[in-house]
Amino acid sequence: QVHLVESGGGSVQAGESLRLSCVVSPMYSRMSLAWFRQAAGKEREGVAVHYIGDGTTYYADSVNGRFTISQDNAKSTMYLQMDSLKLDDTAIYYCAADLQWLGLDPREYNFWGQGTQVTVSS
Repeated sequence: QVHLVESGGGSVQAGESLRLSCVVSPMYSRMSLAWFRQAAGKEREGVAVHYIGDGTTYYADSVNGRFTISQDNAKSTMYLQMDSLKLDDTAIYYCAADLQWLGLDPREYNFWGQGTQVTVSS
């Protein structure tokens, strides 16, 4: 069983930055760490995924170049640095993890955080 606890959501203006954190317990040496988001009335979509085993990282086209996923093994924490935020980035953000290499299909992940709201205004 893997337990995830998120923090760091909030309200910002377009163009500003925000960093989300997710404590992953335990954090294994081979694990997929991912961020998803779900806007009101829309399906959950993948944002970024990082596989600890070989360092593979993948971003959705909508956030590539603006968002950065990272991890701190010593703190058992994964992060999502979000820069140049846009109105369309408004959503509930979820961290997720699993014990194999997975992509950005939320249906494949077994372990989830509780979600944190990110609101971007003009």
